[in-house]
Amino acid sequence: MKSSAQARGSSLDVVKWIVAIALGVGGIAGFYYFGDQPLLYRVGGLLAVVAAVTAVLATTAKGQALWAFAQGAKQEVRKVIWPTRQETLQTTLIVAAVVILVAVFLWLMDLLLLWLVGMVTGHGG
Repeated sequence: MKSSAQARGSSLDVVKWIVAIALGVGGIAGFYYFGDQPLLYRVGGLLAVVAAVTAVLATTAKGQALWAFAQGAKQEVRKVIWPTRQETLQTTLIVAAVVILVAVFLWLMDLLLLWLVGMVTGHGG
C-alpha cells in the first residue's frame, strides 16, 4: 500500500502534468493567435512557455528521475577515454579503404552477373 505522502505526491504530480500540458497548449495557441506580431516575439514567448513547462515538469517524480539519469550520464561521459587525433584519422582511413574495396568488389560482381545473365538469355556478347 502507498503511504498518504506518496499518494499526495502522485496526485500532485498529476496536477503538475495537467498544468504543464495546459501551458504547452496555451503557448502553441498563443503562437498562432498572435500571428500578426513579429516572429521573434512569438518564438521568444514560445521559448518562455517551454521553459515554464520544463520547470513544472522538473518538480515531478519522473522529472526528478530524468534529471538524476542525465547527471549519471554526464558522469559516465567524463569516464570515456576518447581516441587521439591520430587514432581517429587512422580509423577513418581504414574505414574509407574498406568501403572502397567492398564497392569495387560489388561492382565487379555486378559486371560478372550481368555478363552471366546476358549469356544465359542470349543477350550477351
